[in-house]
Amino acid sequence: MTSTGSEAASLLRPITAGGVPLFTRAGQVGYASRRLGDLVHGRPPGITGNQWSTALRAGFDQVVCAADTGRPLFAVDIAAPPAPGSPEQRAERMTNAVCAAVGLPVLRIESPTLRGADHGRRIVEYVIDARGYADAAAAGPDGVDPVGFRDIIGRLPDGRSGHVNDLGALARATAVEAYVDRRLADPIVRGLHVRWQDGPTEGWSWVEVRPGWCLVERVRVIAQRFSCGVDPARLAEDLSALAVGERLRDLDAGEPPLVDRDRLGGDIRQLASRRNELAGGFAFDHLCAD
Repeated sequence: MTSTGSEAASLLRPITAGGVPLFTRAGQVGYASRRLGDLVHGRPPGITGNQWSTALRAGFDQVVCAADTGRPLFAVDIAAPPAPGSPEQRAERMTNAVCAAVGLPVLRIESPTLRGADHGRRIVEYVIDARGYADAAAAGPDGVDPVGFRDIIGRLPDGRSGHVNDLGALARATAVEAYVDRRLADPIVRGLHVRWQDGPTEGWSWVEVRPGWCLVERVRVIAQRFSCGVDPARLAEDLSALAVGERLRDLDAGEPPLVDRDRLGGDIRQLASRRNELAGGFAFDHLCAD
């Protein structure tokens, strides 16, 4: 049994002092590098001593609080995916149980490339803006179908018109520049996204560096009791494109590990073969023919 409602909320400790906020945005304050033990008053019902002692040591890259009360609203963790069956994975499960018991929403982003210290603030501010936009759209006139936050068109940093709320936009521009400079075999960052039933969402992005050889990034987004303000699967794909852009920065220092295009195609076909495990099926069959 886990705590719910006001009982769960009472277990969260407001952050009212102790460190300078990383940012303030839309009535919310972001703090970097907080332990779960800093955010809770005491062990909730249904949580074992082992779960409790393990979870208290867990850290989040950012915790976002209400600016007026200091009450934690959600936490964000960005890290490489834990190995199946590893102590890190077991600790994560215990932390998830405690966060659920105290009513703390959590956004987890699993990526071998993205890191909280380098990318966390940008991602969290994006999510805050997306959530605010979604709330405003939901409160708008009935019968009006507003443009989604991710689908807003505007002027991109390179002067082109495009989706201004695509976190991978700079990566796509970087790929075009690298292609013009003859450092890439193809200028297009391609991608896909899927939603696993009762599980995380997953995004893949890739760009062809040499003929037949691709730089590939995969990101998983796990939104626990949390609304991202945008489709989390599309967010995962955009984050994977962002990760591609990070690795493209290092092309001058040496070629990154690449994946054979035929192997990538086989991985995509294998993913398509599991469509019965996906919420909404698989919408990228056109990629299986490549």
